[in-house]
Amino acid sequence: MRLSIFPLPGAILFPGLQLPLHIFEPRYRELVGSALAKDRLIGMIQPQQSREGAPLYEVGCLGRIGDVEAMEDGRYNIVLDGEARFRVIRELDVTTAFRQVEAELIDDPEDEVLSSAERGNFEFEARRFAQIQGYSVDWDSVERLDDETLINGVAQIAPFDTASKQALLEAPDLSARCELMIQLMQFFALRDDGDEIVTLQ
Repeated sequence: MRLSIFPLPGAILFPGLQLPLHIFEPRYRELVGSALAKDRLIGMIQPQQSREGAPLYEVGCLGRIGDVEAMEDGRYNIVLDGEARFRVIRELDVTTAFRQVEAELIDDPEDEVLSSAERGNFEFEARRFAQIQGYSVDWDSVERLDDETLINGVAQIAPFDTASKQALLEAPDLSARCELMIQLMQFFALRDDGDEIVTLQ
């Protein structure tokens, strides 16, 4: 499939979750306008560096524009609803201001669940991580979330570096993503204790 993409470092989207975006650059206003006129689909993907035209990571997530607020000056506030992960086959030569790729959708299993041990380990590390970072969390609400919403939701908003967030997006299943999240929370907790800085390369 042909996808118009929004390459944004540090921003990942998961199927079933939402990503609010403020669109102000002219080329991305053109991207949103084009998507709204067509199928409302945008491919969220991270570039490998933050420079212009940088190579893309291989895996992103297809988002469908849900809520949209068009402003008088041409800017947009949109909310993307995550639909499916995709893999880039190749980038296309295009005349549009925004980049486009040929991509294939990744067939993810539905309604994945964790073992009670995996879920317990994750919640333990998440509480410790939140405490170290000084985050205020409503743990009663967290405990009511299903496994997929919990793991993917934390992965999407966690303050990890670009490569770490990409590794989470590329994890083959929920158990692998949960395990990686636990490792990352331990690494970043170490870093914030003033020890050696550890990031995932």
